[in-house]
Amino acid sequence: MPSQQPILEVRDLTVEYDTGSSPVVAVDSVDLDVHAGEFVGVVGESGCGKSTLLFAIVQLLSPPAAITGGSVHFQGQDLVAMNEKKLAALRWRDYSVVMQSAMNALNPVKSIGSQFRDAIMSHDERVDDDRPAEVMRMVGIDPIHLRSYPHQLSGGMRQRAMIAMALLFTPDMIIMDEPTSALDVVAQRSLMVQIKELQQQLGFAVVFVTHDMSLVSHFSDQLMVMYAGQVVEFGATRAVFDHPAHPYSKGLLDAFPSIRGPKQPLTGIPGTPPNLAHPPSGCRFHPRCPVAFEDCPKIEPELYQVGPTQARCLLHAPGRTQPAEPVQEVTS
Repeated sequence: MPSQQPILEVRDLTVEYDTGSSPVVAVDSVDLDVHAGEFVGVVGESGCGKSTLLFAIVQLLSPPAAITGGSVHFQGQDLVAMNEKKLAALRWRDYSVVMQSAMNALNPVKSIGSQFRDAIMSHDERVDDDRPAEVMRMVGIDPIHLRSYPHQLSGGMRQRAMIAMALLFTPDMIIMDEPTSALDVVAQRSLMVQIKELQQQLGFAVVFVTHDMSLVSHFSDQLMVMYAGQVVEFGATRAVFDHPAHPYSKGLLDAFPSIRGPKQPLTGIPGTPPNLAHPPSGCRFHPRCPVAFEDCPKIEPELYQVGPTQARCLLHAPGRTQPAEPVQEVTS
């Protein structure tokens, strides 16, 4: 069960891309707490800032991206203020990252076992010949494949090998950037079950970034919905799924089918996420929102408490009543 004190505390985190003219704010004042043993899902369409948020948390941003505000504390240590040497001492040992494409993340000219040994030796620890085989068994792969090269493994096996590498030191937190995006739905389900079982067995926290809400519906404890660089809804996963408080969250939920109950037509969200170089005024979702009204282009909403969740929607602003008739066509 999650502990009371967060192991990861993100406060007012802002990331900008330097374009040479006006900076592009890709992550806009994000707050996030992750407790030990907790599974937090981060969802949203492509281009909403999910992966940039992840890379900012683990300090893997590269130019032209840079953190321009806020803080990231992991187990009480300020990651933003750390130099590369101190960060290297934490990576793999205390927290690890599973990248989106294992084929790109793994070294194609080294065997899986050789890369495992490199990760162990990077912390000046004795190479334990038994540990790589042990973590391979944890993820359901025969240790014989430690002699294999990445191209000799299937997509699902490569992703499992990356997760095995992330478990070498049994870290307190693993951040995963869409690790199932290249897999079919059967392999996705199998990998998610494996991740959840390992988490419950070893007690590490997970931050799982994906664009597929259905993928985390039965596995995450908390759910963060991002749109245009901002958090638009955050709360317990079941609360968000059962009673979405933001129109964007509802739109994402309406876009995938349920395996139970009567057939229902799927409805997509019209349009595309905005260009963050020129975001819409007011609520950033209002050009695509089916319930937008006259204040939405004028007032930028905050995160309001809506029962057990938080939502960035003017419909939930204190003292504000829902308009009788929504404005269906609102332009930025």
